[in-house]
Amino acid sequence: MPFARLATATTPTCHIGLGLAAVGRPGYINLGRDADLGEDRGVETLRARTHELLDAAYAQGVRYFDAARSYGRSEEFLADWLRKRTDVDDVVIGSKWGYTYTADWTTDAERHEVKDHSLAAYERQRAETEALLGDRLDLYQIHSVTPESPALTDKELHARLAEAAGRGLTVGFSTSGPAQADAIRAALAVTVDGEPLFRTVQSTYNVLETSAGPALAEARDAGLTVIVKEGMANGRLAAAHAPKALRAVAEETGLGCDAVALAVVLRQPWAGVVLSGAATTAQLASNLHAAAVDLTDDQLSRLAALAEEPRAYWERRGELPWH
Repeated sequence: MPFARLATATTPTCHIGLGLAAVGRPGYINLGRDADLGEDRGVETLRARTHELLDAAYAQGVRYFDAARSYGRSEEFLADWLRKRTDVDDVVIGSKWGYTYTADWTTDAERHEVKDHSLAAYERQRAETEALLGDRLDLYQIHSVTPESPALTDKELHARLAEAAGRGLTVGFSTSGPAQADAIRAALAVTVDGEPLFRTVQSTYNVLETSAGPALAEARDAGLTVIVKEGMANGRLAAAHAPKALRAVAEETGLGCDAVALAVVLRQPWAGVVLSGAATTAQLASNLHAAAVDLTDDQLSRLAALAEEPRAYWERRGELPWH
């Protein structure tokens, strides 16, 4: 398991990772994106921004970096950075397959990504990822598994993933949608030759969407590393959009709404790595303060009351525009 490398890390930020969804492509659904990125979103501008974020994250103790085939050029930007930073040999690199980026570097495409969990899609995208990241890739995840995903029942795909695992690649999956818990439990039951196939799970969990929590605890008990994505609810928990209760707790702690929101996730006993989706180095620095936030029982109770019904949460997320 590549995440064993983090077990001996002593920096408080080692359990915070950096996800590249927000900077690997010009359009994404995060709120506040116009202010974060401005008008210049050319390839080289976002390459430079990604490298700046990676430099800052590494300098501050972050050791997990997360990309995907559908995050525009995120794998390319990350691979470029790894080639330049020959001194960086202690990070864990993860990516995902299962969505194809289709926006052609625009923000107004009719469809920004297309989902395909077939064996043919895996083989094509695995070759694309390998061409960029080579042996630096530690973890390859099926992107956004839902209970009806064919990736949960395709035995030939399972066999091919198990072959990759036998050659040293860690195989995982991510989830999305209101039935995340069902998808997680279904994936935990997938075996090849009697052995569990998946060694990691990446799921959405934040103070607004907590429904996957019990299933993620089960995954942790089964030996999987749990990675948490969207801890900021695509910007809904940032200061400009944060609920009143979150703003009040942030004021009490003297830190940002983002740090408090991520701290709630970090304190979950099953959380192995919590992703920052920062688009600026200032956001990243603020996110990393989450490792120092100490919340009282009363504060945690007030924040727990913010949880929404899962279907309502995901409907709201589905309405967020691509900026």
